[in-house]
Amino acid sequence: MSSSLTKGLRRSTSRSKAKSTAKTAKRVVKAKASAKPKARRATSAKPPARKVATKAAGKAAVRVRSAKKAAAKARPPLKARKAAPKPVVRKAAPKKVDTRVKKTQKLAAVRAVRPTPAPPPPRPPTVDESAALIAFERAHKEFARGRFAEARNQFRILVDKYSQVSEVAARARTYLAIAESRLRTESILPRDADSLYDRGVIELNRGEYVAAQEMFERALKREPEAAHIHYGLAATRARLGSIDLALESLQKALNLQPNLRVRAQHDHDLNPLRNDPDFDRLIFSQPS
Repeated sequence: MSSSLTKGLRRSTSRSKAKSTAKTAKRVVKAKASAKPKARRATSAKPPARKVATKAAGKAAVRVRSAKKAAAKARPPLKARKAAPKPVVRKAAPKKVDTRVKKTQKLAAVRAVRPTPAPPPPRPPTVDESAALIAFERAHKEFARGRFAEARNQFRILVDKYSQVSEVAARARTYLAIAESRLRTESILPRDADSLYDRGVIELNRGEYVAAQEMFERALKREPEAAHIHYGLAATRARLGSIDLALESLQKALNLQPNLRVRAQHDHDLNPLRNDPDFDRLIFSQPS
């Protein structure tokens, strides 16, 4: 009995063990069957993409780090950045436009287009104006000849008669004052030729060439054949720049007194005549 019971117990325990092992085997098979498709899906598509993405991200991160390090090295320190002055950008100065040039150009263009009006015809002189002009010309001729007394009388008549002709009367009054001053000077001046010549030499040395010329001309009226007076007049006219008249007076002086050539060769008053060929002919040619 005991042996049969023990055998039955062993069989039941073995059967229960076999059943449990079979159940566990079925579960394992089911778990494997259910896990295999999932493993295939994960291994077929997802793992390679994740690996490539992680590699690319790692490379990009390395590049970003290296770029940041290079930028940090190239960037100056904070103090240097604060101390460095900002570059000054100078604006170009605006070009100055000369408005005057534009205005003149516009005016020139307008004038070129606009026709210039013809000047009005001159107004014919009245009877009084014509008579006053004739009387003035007559008195001026006497004044130019040195007849100051006659010129004074004619200018007085003109001013009294034609005072309404303002322009001619004003000119006549000017010449009248000059003629009267000349007449007063004549009353004071010496009468003989030698005294007038001496007065002319004094004025020439003082540089009063117009007064000296007047003295020499007065002296020649009293003594027209005096060589030394002609010579003094030639020197005065040379100083005044009247070259032709000076050469004419010098020739008269040399014709009357040829030995004045030696004096003329070294006379500084005759320097304005030295570049003229007629002066060389007069001074350095042998007298015939």
